[in-house]
Amino acid sequence: MAIKIVTDSTADLTQEMIDSYQITVVPLSITVRGKTYLDGVDITKKEFIDMLIASDELPKSSQPAPGVFVETYNRLAKDEDAKIISIHLTEGMSGTYQSANSAAEMSDANVTVINSRFISHALGFQVIEAAKMAKNGHAVEEIISRLEQIRNQTSLYLMVDTLEYLVKGGRIGRGKALLGSLLKIKPIASLADGVYSPFAKVRTYTQMIQLLTKTFLEETEGKTIKGVGIAHIEAEDLAAKLEKSLLSVSRDIPILISETSPIISTHTGPGAIALMYYSE
Repeated sequence: MAIKIVTDSTADLTQEMIDSYQITVVPLSITVRGKTYLDGVDITKKEFIDMLIASDELPKSSQPAPGVFVETYNRLAKDEDAKIISIHLTEGMSGTYQSANSAAEMSDANVTVINSRFISHALGFQVIEAAKMAKNGHAVEEIISRLEQIRNQTSLYLMVDTLEYLVKGGRIGRGKALLGSLLKIKPIASLADGVYSPFAKVRTYTQMIQLLTKTFLEETEGKTIKGVGIAHIEAEDLAAKLEKSLLSVSRDIPILISETSPIISTHTGPGAIALMYYSE
C-alpha cells in the first residue's frame, strides 16, 4: 500500500524536492490590506515583502480550512488506496496542525497527522525523510518513529534584524523595542518543543555568525550532520556569510539556503535569518 506525504507551505521546500518525492503541499493564506492570497500560489515572496514593508498593519496569516485538507486527503487516498502522513508546522505558531487533525477525523482516508514542532527547513527535514522512507517501502509506524528521532535531534536559531514587526505582532512593547533599537540589539531565539525561547542578544552580524557557528560546532561535535538549512528574509548576503562560516568549520556539509515563506516573514520582517540543523 502506498504512503503519501502531505505538508504545508511553511516547509520551504524547493519545487525540485516537491516533484522528486511527490509531496503534496497545502498552502496557508495571508491577508494584506483586506485581500487574501494563498502562500506560494498567487503571491511571490518578493511581492509579499514589498507589501509588508509598505503596510501599517501586520498582515494576518490563516491556516487552511479543514475542508481543504479533507479534499486533499480524499483525493490522495483514491490513488492506490494510499495511507497518508500529514506533517505540519509547530502547533505553537499556527492552527494548521489542529485543522489537519479535524480533517483527518472527517476524511474517509487513513491519515496520521504529525506536529513537527518546527518551521521552515527544520519542518522540511522531517517531510523529506518521511518521503524517502515512504518511497523505499517503510511502514507508517517506522516513519513516525524516525520523525520523532529527527525532532529530538534538530536545532533552530533565529535572529531578528528589526524589532518593528515584533511590536506590530504584539510580542513586545514599544518601550522595550525603542530601548532595543537604541542599543542596536538583535535578539536571537531558539525554537525548542515548538515554542520560541530567548537565546542571546547580539549587536552585529559578525557576532551573530560567530555565536551560531560556535553553537553549531558544540551541538554537532562527534555526530554525523544529516541536514543544514538557512532561511532568510531579504538577507542573501548575510545567509552567504553564515554559510561560509559553517563550511569553514565543517566542510562538505550540504546546506540548503532559501528565502522563507510570507507566513514566517510576517512576524520577523526583512533582514531576519534562521539556522536549522539536525545530527545524530
